[in-house]
This record gives sequence, structure tokens and C-alpha cells, in this order.
Amino acid sequence: MKKWLLQFIENEGFAYGYVKLTVALRKTYGLVINKKKVYRLCKELKILRHKEKRR
Repeated sequence: MKKWLLQFIENEGFAYGYVKLTVALRKTYGLVINKKKVYRLCKELKILRHKEKRR
């Protein structure tokens, strides 16, 4: 799964968050995966983007 996450980010630029990556993994590979699991994997791979602060 880590390999697939890195491929998505490599191919499409860096416009993915963990929720969009979850949807992409479900559609492309037919995985049954939770967004929390994808969040933990992204955190482990250090590919999470910084959250914008609200004003």
C-alpha cells in the first residue's frame, strides 16, 4: 500500500490529501480501507501536507 500511495503522489503531483488518497485506492485497486489507516500510513511516510489555519 505504501508503494501505491507514493505512486499516486508522484504521478499526480501533490494535490492529494489522505481522504482523496483513500478514495483513489478504493477505486483503483478495489481495497476496503479506512481513511484513518491511510492517514497513519501517510504520517509514517511523511507525505502529509500542513493544514491551513482558519482566520
